Amino acid sequence: MDAIDLAIIAELERNGRLTNVELAQRVGLTTGPCLRRVQRLEADGVIRGYRAVIDPVAVGRSFEVLIDLSLEAQDAETVERFEQTMAQAEEVIELRRLFGSPDYFVRVAVADLSAYERAAWRLASAGR
Repeated sequence: MDAIDLAIIAELERNGRLTNVELAQRVGLTTGPCLRRVQRLEADGVIRGYRAVIDPVAVGRSFEVLIDLSLEAQDAETVERFEQTMAQAEEVIELRRLFGSPDYFVRVAVADLSAYERAAWRLASAGR
């Protein structure tokens, strides 16, 4: 990976919707080589995908909380069950496993405080 690849990555991180023409202009390439580099970065797994950043208010998820959570048991079955439960919970928008205490940070987004309280109790009980 060279400086041009890094420039492409930086531009796409800022705006993943750039056209190839715009991207090529910003990094100082013509469109053909720019497109080939982007395709190579995608094929190599450097660029893993593109996403939209959604306004949480518009989708009823304006109340966001970061929960630190410790499991009562650390065996593989408990950890697997907990992680599967978190993956299926629509309120959970991010799960980070830590080493030490707490065991996890769980990022939750819901409409309001009462929705959070309902979700938090259900999510906390998943760690038991």
